[in-house]
Amino acid sequence: MGFSQKTKKSAEIGLFFGGSYYIGDLNPVAHFNQFTKPAGGVVFRYNLGTRLALRASALFGNIEGHDSFSNSVADVQRNLSFKSSIRELSGQLEFNFLDYEIGNENRKFSPYIFLGLAVFKFSPESISDSGDGVSLQPLGTEGQGLNGGASSKKYKLTQLSIPFGIGIKTNLAKNIGLSLEWGMRKTYTDYLDDVSTTYYDPRKLEAARGVTAATLSDPSIGTDPNYSNVGRQRGNSLTKDWYAFAGAILSFKLQPKRKPCPSANN
Repeated sequence: MGFSQKTKKSAEIGLFFGGSYYIGDLNPVAHFNQFTKPAGGVVFRYNLGTRLALRASALFGNIEGHDSFSNSVADVQRNLSFKSSIRELSGQLEFNFLDYEIGNENRKFSPYIFLGLAVFKFSPESISDSGDGVSLQPLGTEGQGLNGGASSKKYKLTQLSIPFGIGIKTNLAKNIGLSLEWGMRKTYTDYLDDVSTTYYDPRKLEAARGVTAATLSDPSIGTDPNYSNVGRQRGNSLTKDWYAFAGAILSFKLQPKRKPCPSANN
C-alpha cells in the first residue's frame, strides 16, 4: 500500500449532533429536505494508528414523510404520512486518507470513509392534525397476519442495517477534534414508513383490527367513492427503505494512565 500505517494507538469519546432523514415510498429521492429532523448521540473511537480506527456509536434520531409534499398527483391522492424514532447501535471501521491524530499539528486534517454494521429500532406512527400518533405496525395496515395480506406475520421493529459514508476530521485544540460526516444506512426492510405492497380490503381489516386500522390503511383523497383501491399498488415492494445520519462529532482524546514512577528506595 502507498502509506505507512503508524502504530501509535489512542482513544476518543465524542458527542454527535446533526440530523436524520429517510428515503422510501413517502420520500423517494430527496435528501436534506423538510423531513430532516434533529439527531444526536455518543461515539467512541479506538484509533489503531493514524489511518485506521474502530468506532462504536449510539445514535438517536427521527424520520418522517408526507405524501402531501409530493410533486406526484397520485401520491398526493394516496395521502399517506408517518413519523418514527430511530435508535441505532453500530460498530464501524474508519479509514483516513491522510495521517491524522488529535493534538498533532503535523497530522491535523484528513477526509475519511467508514463502513460497519448496525442494529436499529423503529416504530412508525400516523400523523394527525393534533400531533398525536397511532402506532401502525400493530394495526397491520397491509393485512399482515391476515388471510390474503402482505405477509403471514407483522414486520419486526428491530432490524439490521449497513452504515457507510464519508467525512472530514480536523483538530480544534490540543485534545479536541471535530468531524463532519454524512452516513447512509442500507436496511433490509421496506416498512420504515409502514408502506410496501398493495391495499388490503378495509372491510376485512376493520372486522379484524378495528375502524382505525381500516382508516389509516387507505386515507386516499379526491377519488370516486365508488372506486376501490383493494389489490392496487400502495407502495413499491421492489425497493427497501434507507435512513441517514448527518452532522458533527466533537471528540475528546482520552489520556492514557501514566505509569507510576519507580520508588527512589528501589
